[in-house]
Amino acid sequence: MTERTRGRPRAFDRDRAVLDAARLFWRRGYSGTSTRALTATLGLSTSSLYAAFGSKAGLFEEAVRTYAERYREIYQQAVAENDVRTVVERILTDSVHEFTRPSDTHPGCLISSAVMTDSTSTLDTSAYIAELHNSNEQALRARIERAIGDGELTSDTDAAVLTGLIQCVWHGLSARSNADTTREDLLATARLAHQLICRQLTSPTP
Repeated sequence: MTERTRGRPRAFDRDRAVLDAARLFWRRGYSGTSTRALTATLGLSTSSLYAAFGSKAGLFEEAVRTYAERYREIYQQAVAENDVRTVVERILTDSVHEFTRPSDTHPGCLISSAVMTDSTSTLDTSAYIAELHNSNEQALRARIERAIGDGELTSDTDAAVLTGLIQCVWHGLSARSNADTTREDLLATARLAHQLICRQLTSPTP
C-alpha cells in the first residue's frame, strides 16, 4: 500500500490576517462584514478566528489600531524636525505615501472609509479616530506655536488657523486617496500646498 501523505496546513500569518480583514471592514464597515465573510477571506475556521482574536470585535479593533496608529507616528516624527517648513512637508508627503502604500501591504486610508460609520461594543471607532485627529492636531499646533516663539515664524502667525489649514489639506488628500487618485497626483497636490503655505511663513526681517 502506498502511504498517504497529508498536506501541511497553511501557517497562520497574523499580520496577513489583520490586513485581509481590514480590507473587508474598510469596504463594508463593521456591521456589514459577517463572520462567515471573514473566515472565508482569512481561510480560518470560526473557532480558529476566535482563538486568535477573541471575537470579530477583537479582530476589528486590532485592524483599526494597526493601521490608524501609523498616522500618529507620522505626526510625531514630523514635529520633531528642526525646521517648521519641513514639519509641514513631512506631514503631507509622508501621509500620502502611507495612504498609497501597495495594496498587498496596506488596506487603504480608513479615515474616509466605511469603517468610520460603524463601531463595536469594545471600540467606538468615531471616538477613537476623533482622539487620534485631536492628538495629531495638538502636536502640530504646539510645534507651530514653538516656531512662533522662537522667531522662526512671524509673530502675527495665527497658529490655530495655520494648523487648521494643514489639517484640511491632509483630510482632502485622504479622501482623494480613497477615490483611487494616484500617488503621483497626490504628491503633486501635497507639494503645491506646501509651497503655497510656506509663502505665508516668511521669517521676520532681522
